[in-house]
Amino acid sequence: MELFLIPGFVLLLLGGEASVRGSVALAQRLGVSPFIVGLTIVGFGTSLPEMFVSVDAVLSGHPGLAVGNVIGSNIANLLLILGAASLLAPIAVNPSTVRLDTFAMALATLIFIGFGITGGFTVSLGILLLVFLTTYIGFTIWHGEKSDGPAGLPHEETVDRDRNSSRIISIVTIIAFGLCAVAVGAEFLVLGATELAMGLGVPDEVIGLTVIAIGTSLPELATATVAAYRGQSEICVGNVLGSNIFNLFGITGVASLLTPTLGFSDRIINFDLLVLLAATMILVFFFITGRRIFRLPGFVFLCMYCAYVFAHYTGVASAVY
Repeated sequence: MELFLIPGFVLLLLGGEASVRGSVALAQRLGVSPFIVGLTIVGFGTSLPEMFVSVDAVLSGHPGLAVGNVIGSNIANLLLILGAASLLAPIAVNPSTVRLDTFAMALATLIFIGFGITGGFTVSLGILLLVFLTTYIGFTIWHGEKSDGPAGLPHEETVDRDRNSSRIISIVTIIAFGLCAVAVGAEFLVLGATELAMGLGVPDEVIGLTVIAIGTSLPELATATVAAYRGQSEICVGNVLGSNIFNLFGITGVASLLTPTLGFSDRIINFDLLVLLAATMILVFFFITGRRIFRLPGFVFLCMYCAYVFAHYTGVASAVY
């Protein structure tokens, strides 16, 4: 089991980091605006591990891992990652800066839950999710290019630091290496997670909700904690918001194209979706009102996440339904 899990985690982390940094450098070389880089590369790029793991899980005949990975990763982003980041430094954002992304994440969550509890995701719904995602990206790019406000500033600092003198061919090589590492790491992680599930006698989706979700969220954790430590709360929050939106629409949409129906179990519907909704609404309150996430609320978020994982491995989650 460890033979696959540990190398899988390492390859996902290294591959995700290489892909993100290489893509940022390439975008700068091609003259793409910092705002667009921040939206598509920093936020969505850190979700590459979730994408590869979920696709590989569906193709391997374990759709429960894919569903669990999406939901578990979003819960981890909201409670585990922001909680850990706030312990390093209080997180505070200007509501006007993150309002669009916050409402988009909340809407994406409601749409995801609505489709999930009414029978799961079919191929046609998967296409619809990808259309939603494309529309959101297009609107955000248009809005960002129109605006001269602070919305584009947080990402600019990150992108500037990633400027380098590498040739484009070298950057492309780095990106290719990163994607290959993520793909191989995803395969290892799915194999190891399947063995772990069989050994513990728990459903695939539980492993996806916990072990895999934490593993694939490592790039977001690294980005968010570094940003918080440097006092760049907007980058920290923006990374989480962008990642969650991509998980809900992008990953679920692609996974839905690879299987007739991507269904949710009773456990997911009656417990995990409620936890996802509650965590989303709590963070929406903080972001929209501009309230700081101090160390105490951050510690509470971490405790909530630990309780969530504990509930799955002690049977509390199963007892709910």
